Amino acid sequence: MIYFIGAGPGDPELITVKGQNIVKQADVIVYAGSLVNKGIIDCRKETAAVYNSASMTLEEVIEVLYDGERAGKLVARVHTGDPSIYGAIREQMDILDEKGIAYEVIPGVSSFVGAAAAIKKEFTLPGVTQTVILTRMEGRTEVPEKESLESLAQHQASMCIFLSVHMIDEVVRRLSTHYPVTTPIAVIQKATWEDEKIVLGTLEDIAEKVKNADIGKTAQILVGDFLGNNYEKSKLYDKHFSHEFRSAKE
Repeated sequence: MIYFIGAGPGDPELITVKGQNIVKQADVIVYAGSLVNKGIIDCRKETAAVYNSASMTLEEVIEVLYDGERAGKLVARVHTGDPSIYGAIREQMDILDEKGIAYEVIPGVSSFVGAAAAIKKEFTLPGVTQTVILTRMEGRTEVPEKESLESLAQHQASMCIFLSVHMIDEVVRRLSTHYPVTTPIAVIQKATWEDEKIVLGTLEDIAEKVKNADIGKTAQILVGDFLGNNYEKSKLYDKHFSHEFRSAKE
């Protein structure tokens, strides 16, 4: 059986119990070594065959998964964060589907929620925003024009920008077309790792701060007024608000 596993944002303890149990039992492990904390697979059994997909092609990865499954082995394909976000798993799953090979996907903790936890913020504040946008700048992988940062910035929602910190000047320029320059922004490098680095600022000064902190990759960019301190209290715990499980109090 083949399992696609979300390893979490970095901290080895943030992989799910289910995911860790599969890693412990796996006969074959293929992990994204350029991003996944090696500590994630330290719990493996000594006889497990380990492959680092950072140096492998799609065809080579599929060959290892296929051969392992055909041999009746338990195969763990370990991705960083949650594999459904910038994980490039669809192309792997489609090939397995074509070959008639069964697999399961075990979700993980994405780096964007790991980053929010690191700075102790909530993306969806009442009276501020109830929408979270996950996106990236175009690089080798193109981004549809309708999903440009300028277009998404019109909503002024909570935004999480992946894979783009090396273009921080351009990110700021595009965001500033609709977000005020005073909008708070946070850059979190390697969220939840031991060497995590956090830089806080506004659109006006964040680029310089990021460069001074020598952050050029493996970082989340979070922007929006959810990073501020003005918001409304939730109705969920409001004593004057009734719902299915609680009556309103005077």
